[in-house]
Amino acid sequence: MTRSSAFDWILAPDLQAVFDLLLQDGDEARVVGGAVRNSLLGEKVDDIDIATTAEPSVVMERAKRVGVRAIGTGLEHGTVTLVGDGRAFEVTTLRADVETFGRKAVVRFGRDWEEDARRRDFTLNALYLDRTGKLIDPLGGLEDCLARRVIFIGDPDLRIREDYLRILRFYRFHATYGAGTPDPEGRAACLREKEGLKHLSAERIAKELLKLVAAKGAADSLAVMQEDGLLELLLPGGANVQAVARLQGLAAEGTLARVAPAVALAVLVDGGEAQLAAVADRLKLSNALRERMVGAHRAVALWDDLRRDRPEVDLLRVLRRMAFDLGLEATGDGLALVLVRAGEADAQAIEDARRGLGALTGVSVPVFPLAGRDLMAAGLPAGPALGVALKRLQAVWIDSDFQADRAALLAVLGTGTPE
Repeated sequence: MTRSSAFDWILAPDLQAVFDLLLQDGDEARVVGGAVRNSLLGEKVDDIDIATTAEPSVVMERAKRVGVRAIGTGLEHGTVTLVGDGRAFEVTTLRADVETFGRKAVVRFGRDWEEDARRRDFTLNALYLDRTGKLIDPLGGLEDCLARRVIFIGDPDLRIREDYLRILRFYRFHATYGAGTPDPEGRAACLREKEGLKHLSAERIAKELLKLVAAKGAADSLAVMQEDGLLELLLPGGANVQAVARLQGLAAEGTLARVAPAVALAVLVDGGEAQLAAVADRLKLSNALRERMVGAHRAVALWDDLRRDRPEVDLLRVLRRMAFDLGLEATGDGLALVLVRAGEADAQAIEDARRGLGALTGVSVPVFPLAGRDLMAAGLPAGPALGVALKRLQAVWIDSDFQADRAALLAVLGTGTPE
């Protein structure tokens, strides 16, 4: 088979060097999964994973001999990460399950490529590529991949029981790569096995859910999950799938450059900060994700407050104030939420928010030009009065639309106004 130009990346020198390392003493190696699938579908190729018959200890030893950095990232499951020229390749020895119970499956290493393929999740992920770019399809997954069908390998119920996270992966892969409606057999299996989601760690659920909500087809997959009662197991307080559809529409039309996972989750969880906190606790989200979700909601409230009773709002002034209070990222997230929530009757809010998103690239976060030492140098003694004066001067600076400079503010201090 002639190599497709979609697979030209296979010839990269650093990847070929990894093949040189692995293809020794009768061992074989092939790129597997995401890189092959994405190339066939015209999607971006990020990580390149490699399957090999060489056992992990052998891979580590060969890497050491030629000076390639090798990290035992999952030796019990046969995974070694090789790093060359700044790029990492995850190399995993062919495996066959001896006993399966979620992530703690007992495996043995092997040399049977079809057996290795049959233990994977979906047919579109069981596609391999040799070092020349020849496609190898042991289970007939190519047809499913090109048709954008997400199909479990073998018995869907058994695949799910091996790892209940595959329920979320089924919907996430359909949202990312699928066409039409989810596979009926796969969907039915997910519905039958949905109670297994309760056995997954919060961190694993969160990681998969954040990928799902930001996928281009998220709204349709989430609607199916909601209909089947899966979302209520994951998100306390309910979910607003229609809002996610509107967010995706903003990205599709170019109003948003991309859909950030935290913003998509904040849109889906549309019950205010209390529900956001409950979801963040349920999913054990990082502080950074919590802050971004809450920041988006607070930006909406500040936007509404700054625009209230001001039909001729000075948009740039509002944006500068929001950027100063909450930061540029939260300001943009908040404007996206405004557009998601705005009804047809609030045409002015929609117009202002769209203009605001467009103008935000030209806005920088204002920096207050004074510090406590400046007031002390001007003769104000240290103590509580210093903080009061600094706060009052900052209010004057904000009222000036952040235009008053250091000299002007110190002049105000001399008048006694801030006392």
